[in-house]
Amino acid sequence: MKKVDLSIIIVNYNTKNFLRRCLESLNFNEEIIIVDNSSSDGSPAMVAKEFPQVKLIKNKKNLGFAKANNLGIKKASGRYILFLNPDTVVQKNTLKTMIKFMEENPQVGAATCRVELPNGQLDQACHRGFPTAWNAFCYFSGLGKLFPKSKIFAGYSLTYLPLDKIHEIDASAGAFLIVRREVGESLNWFDEDYFGMVRT
Repeated sequence: MKKVDLSIIIVNYNTKNFLRRCLESLNFNEEIIIVDNSSSDGSPAMVAKEFPQVKLIKNKKNLGFAKANNLGIKKASGRYILFLNPDTVVQKNTLKTMIKFMEENPQVGAATCRVELPNGQLDQACHRGFPTAWNAFCYFSGLGKLFPKSKIFAGYSLTYLPLDKIHEIDASAGAFLIVRREVGESLNWFDEDYFGMVRT
């Protein structure tokens, strides 16, 4: 199997219109793999017709997030694997910038970019602290919002960290997550006991 720099894996379940917009935002210089979890909205047919260069895996049932991504990984040849949600739109130069960052920082096993909501605000799910009992209490009680610059109270959303500079975070959502292949392999990728797909 010929190695490429980046393989993009998108797990889809009944998000045809979002998926189309996502694929339209990519430049197809990368290997793109769609793992469809038995969608009933015509997603697989749309991909096959409009994006024939994409590798399409059609599951007979909804396997969830972890199993579907692991299936995609088996077909991926990239040195880096990008897990991407189908409802994302990737901005110009984002992929190039992320690969450059990973190349220049070999100690980094996984990374994300700034993920924004449609209104331009930061999607807090891409910028999380460890979900300790204290961090969760501060977040849900509102203390984190009252003291957003406090390491003590804002540990859930890490709002005390400078968003205009690269920094470490404790956790990131899977909406946009790039992983160095050897790191993923050392962890045996995703734990398949985790389902993690919204059922509609």
